[in-house]
Amino acid sequence: MSKFEEKVELYIKKSKELDLGLSDDLITMATAALGPSIYRKDAEIVSCSQESEINTVINSFLKGKLGLNESDDKLKEAIMEVCEKMGKSNPNKFRALFYALLAKKFGKESVYNA
Repeated sequence: MSKFEEKVELYIKKSKELDLGLSDDLITMATAALGPSIYRKDAEIVSCSQESEINTVINSFLKGKLGLNESDDKLKEAIMEVCEKMGKSNPNKFRALFYALLAKKFGKESVYNA
């Protein structure tokens, strides 16, 4: 099994444990889109308590990749919902799952279709 496949397997397992309702295909595509960042612990995890991290998610992912134009407050509200869904005490909010949840929330799963 490749390192990529191991990561996907880990994320799928975690998604099921947290009952996130994500398809294996969406998790796989979101993971692939993140490239080598999934292998760096600091880049693999989303920190819901860091304002700079929240701004990165808003600007790079929600506005950049998903092309959303909602207000920053509305986008931050969506991020906080995902933080809550993944569990406040859960220190491993994997970026692939986090982004997949946001894409699903905004109906933008198609950004991951090849």
